[in-house]
Amino acid sequence: MSETGIKLRHLGLILDGNRRWARQKGIPTMQGHKKGYENLKTIVRAAVDRGVNYISAYVFSMENWNRSKEEVKYLMDLALHLAINEVKELHKEGIRVHFLGSKERISAKLLKAIQNAEDLTRNNTRGTVAICFNYGGKQEIADAVNACKKDIVTPDDIEQNLYAPDVPPIDLLVRTSGEQRISGFMLWRAAYAELLFVDKYWPDFSIADLDDAIQKYEERERRFGS
Repeated sequence: MSETGIKLRHLGLILDGNRRWARQKGIPTMQGHKKGYENLKTIVRAAVDRGVNYISAYVFSMENWNRSKEEVKYLMDLALHLAINEVKELHKEGIRVHFLGSKERISAKLLKAIQNAEDLTRNNTRGTVAICFNYGGKQEIADAVNACKKDIVTPDDIEQNLYAPDVPPIDLLVRTSGEQRISGFMLWRAAYAELLFVDKYWPDFSIADLDDAIQKYEERERRFGS
């Protein structure tokens, strides 16, 4: 890491390519999601070790409900496992966990597990991982506007009513799989994010790739529209 470059505070990750990775290897789709889940744990810990304060991961979009019932159930089960089991390890490591997204269509069992995970890790300060689950960027902004309950809404009003408003703007947004779009991910927070598109499926995104992404970010000159 460059000691003179700009510090990466908030890393956004669009975890794309689990299914294509599985198809490429001739294995079931669910194994692709499992591998992607395991890789997320690895990359989150590596990012925190490198001093990244916030890592936001696009895990399940609102559009993902259109997938097969079997696949949706598997993804819900993975989220439940994360909220009940993996969060205990993250807590031991001083990592705070946020879940960002709509509560609609989420089971009471998963909602309770999410609340418990957030409560357990609330005071952790070593790093924060934001799991964007049942998430849509347009929906987040719409929910924030509706929460304002005012006739005239300012940008500050919206920021204060976003999901987990203490999570800052994204500095660097990385999408895997070679696709070059942000798919509605954190539209408000990504307004001035640096973008990096990586031509690898998410399960193959390595710690070396993370280091390369951080280095490229540190070498950039951020202008914020100026």
